[in-house]
Amino acid sequence: MKRASSRLLHFHFHKLFSKSPIPLFSTTQFPPHPTLNTHTNTHTHTHLNPHPKTQSSLFSTNPTQNHITFSDPQKPTSQLSSRQRKIKERSQLVDEFEAAKTSDEMIKAFDQLEPILDEHELGLACLKIGLKLDQEGEFPDKVFDFANKCLKILDTNNNGDLLLPLAMNLQLLGSVCYSLNRFSESLGYLNRANRILAKLDETVGDGFEIRHVLHAVHLNLANTKNAMGRREDAIGNLKKCLEIKEMTLEEDSRELGNAYRDMAEAYVAILDFKQALPYCSKAMEIHKVQLGSNSVEVAHDRRLLGVIYTGLEEHMKALEQNQLSQKVLKNWGLSSDLLRAEIDAANMQIALGKFDEAINTLKSVVLQTDKESEDRAMIFISMAKALSYQEKFTEAKRCLQMSCGILEKKERSSPLEVSEAYMEISMQYEQMNEFETAISLLKKAQNMLEKIPNEQHSVGSASARIGWLLLLTGKVQESIPYLEDAIERLKENFGSKHFGVGYVYNNLGAAYLELDRPQSAAQVFALAKDIMDTSLGPNHVDSIEACQNLSKAYSAMGSYALAINFQEKAIDGWRGHGRSVKDELKEAIRVLDELKVKACGGPHDNMALPANHPRRRSSRSNVSVE
Repeated sequence: MKRASSRLLHFHFHKLFSKSPIPLFSTTQFPPHPTLNTHTNTHTHTHLNPHPKTQSSLFSTNPTQNHITFSDPQKPTSQLSSRQRKIKERSQLVDEFEAAKTSDEMIKAFDQLEPILDEHELGLACLKIGLKLDQEGEFPDKVFDFANKCLKILDTNNNGDLLLPLAMNLQLLGSVCYSLNRFSESLGYLNRANRILAKLDETVGDGFEIRHVLHAVHLNLANTKNAMGRREDAIGNLKKCLEIKEMTLEEDSRELGNAYRDMAEAYVAILDFKQALPYCSKAMEIHKVQLGSNSVEVAHDRRLLGVIYTGLEEHMKALEQNQLSQKVLKNWGLSSDLLRAEIDAANMQIALGKFDEAINTLKSVVLQTDKESEDRAMIFISMAKALSYQEKFTEAKRCLQMSCGILEKKERSSPLEVSEAYMEISMQYEQMNEFETAISLLKKAQNMLEKIPNEQHSVGSASARIGWLLLLTGKVQESIPYLEDAIERLKENFGSKHFGVGYVYNNLGAAYLELDRPQSAAQVFALAKDIMDTSLGPNHVDSIEACQNLSKAYSAMGSYALAINFQEKAIDGWRGHGRSVKDELKEAIRVLDELKVKACGGPHDNMALPANHPRRRSSRSNVSVE
């Protein structure tokens, strides 16, 4: 698919599965880049009209201040008056500027044209060059210089007709600052552009060109907020982008289907699978109608659905979607996508407990990979997972070692993929009680992720797991900075009410209790319970455990009435889960009896959840989507 004509509006959004940027509209629906016009004798408004090509012309304006009558172009220059010669020379220079195919040609023409342009025209010419450079994507510093020069000129101009070019220029500055990792500056420019466009929308009314630029601004805002770790906040901007497309595109257009899928991917990125599901389903419905059930787009939709169902722990549905996707990918000969889908299928089989089937799938797939490929490393990781569940730990460790051997050679070329793989491997070592190895790999991954601006949420996940493992191995004081860092990063990325934040609060509360700081523990346990109740519901097992943790903290403080109250709530919760949690219920009743004895002045034994309690080993704050 061709990208939207702005190269006027150049933006990139990191996608979960596809690395290509999100397109805005098809070229037939896009406005043009207006052109510098010297062949009319009236001042025209800046406007955007249909244009058959995707070039970077941005503005339409009359460079002359007065009515001008052009001479006959066929008339010899020697017969022209001095004034007419200047007009003709100017016209030729403008034509050369407009006809330039590359930024070098444009800048060369601009150098000759600059002395004869007034300030108004100079600003628009700088904007056009900045957009051309941005389209070519090689010199962001040059883009900034031209866009900044344009801004200084347009900021001093009170002409209301230049508000749209001003908003475009601010969008360009926001985009290039994002490329230069100057995220705070990017946010400032983009927010200002958004305010200008909002005013234009109120005064001018509904205009396609305004929505066109507004879409790019909101998409850039989403990119920038994601890069700054404000992933939850970015969702609002992506929704605005979708609303604009819904107003502009046909109901069943292919590009609207892509937009729904982009929205689903955004929700998957913040682990909100419930919200992602309807968007992905809608995308697949549209793509089926437009392209057919056996199209590549539908196959990609199904693969995303598989990820969503996996996140919702509906593994049979996930596997069904994966198999349907594989069938299409195989028919189209997309071997690379097919291989990854087969690896996904093996992981789904593992989630369903079909370990032998998963191992056979992986043995078949590994033969299709190169010895030093990242795909082979990922296959070894999945193989190790299946073997570990079968308690074949020696073989599992051998697979992990082979995977690490491949990944070490890829650290410079693919830091993100390698760091994610190290985190997955560390999780498997953790499950085999190889805690020191797990911590070492996590720290290695964290160091790599710190250097990637858009991956601060992953740094938070790594911090959460390191803190948890340090707590588990008795290094309580050392664990607290990691847990506190994780909470801040995860709140910034996923929002303060995300269940992952609640899990880290639980672990931090446990650390405070170990250090005999029950009041601090009670505070963070209360935060954890509030998050669990909001995100998971009060009857979820983790919400029930939050009640028990609060009970323990209040008991340590000697507040037995509160401790008994929360423990009774926990018991009611366990009873609602039936026989599947009979051990948890029995233990909760025992703890309640001890609390009642203490409240009556009995012996003050230390009360705690058993160290081997199955969910005390939870490190759910590290949930991630590959």
